Amino acid sequence: MSEQAGHIPVLLKESVDLLISDPSGVYVDLTYGGGGHSREILGRLSDKGKLIAFDTDQDAVHKLIRDKRFQWIHANFRYLKKYLRYYKIEKVDGVLADLGVSSFHLDEEERGFSFQSDAPLDMRMNMEQEMTAADILAQYPEDKLSRIWSEYAEVTNAAKMAAKWTSDRKSIRLRTCREFAQWLGPFIYGPRNKFLAKVFQGLRIEVNQEMESLKDVLLQTESLMATGGRIVVLSYHSLEDRMVKQFLRGEMAEAGLPWSKAGNSQWRLLNKNVMQASEEEIKRNPRSRSVRLRAAVKI
Repeated sequence: MSEQAGHIPVLLKESVDLLISDPSGVYVDLTYGGGGHSREILGRLSDKGKLIAFDTDQDAVHKLIRDKRFQWIHANFRYLKKYLRYYKIEKVDGVLADLGVSSFHLDEEERGFSFQSDAPLDMRMNMEQEMTAADILAQYPEDKLSRIWSEYAEVTNAAKMAAKWTSDRKSIRLRTCREFAQWLGPFIYGPRNKFLAKVFQGLRIEVNQEMESLKDVLLQTESLMATGGRIVVLSYHSLEDRMVKQFLRGEMAEAGLPWSKAGNSQWRLLNKNVMQASEEEIKRNPRSRSVRLRAAVKI
């Protein structure tokens, strides 16, 4: 996702190269963040071009670009069609999504995204929503917590962890990310930081309804994209990448979306093999090691 000043978004040039087909077209940056991708896109557009950018985080307002061709929308990108209709935009020429959590979310300890933080368990990208990670841990039943850690965190001991937590929470009260990370200690297998990152990722995905939002916006691009328009998605974990891959291949029925017949794709892949960061980029930004870029053109 776009970064704060001084940070360069992952695969910046590669993603925008794949995105722009018509400099005078209408484009959407679904994940504005610090504005890195949006600035690069605007730099490629003519005076007639237009860019719409979405972000659920109100803090993005402090990093907005001043450009007559640019429109920022403070909303979840799952409402893409609703807002484009409001601005009387029927078709777009390209959509870019850099998924996952921004580096500035991780850097701001009080937001509660990191297992190393002494901040409350929060993890909301949109601070105006009510549900936090602490609420999920306090309220969700055992089976739902098990599903989150099995499907979203992809840990093998999710059921045991959920059973123990729902028992322990009756008598203990954890307030911070670090305290919850300490509670997880007996369940850790493999590298400690990797395990904790996966468990926290599972909570974050649930808090922000990330998979549901991704599904919704992918479906909307089918009707909103002009013929020849392009979609570019950068994902950072296998769940997102799998959904994007199935969508572009017309296999969304396999992802629990029966609206589509398997193999009936409206897209032609622009990169047959998923694009990854170079070793040089990984050295500059270790987070880029997990990135997977997929792109396609509407046919």
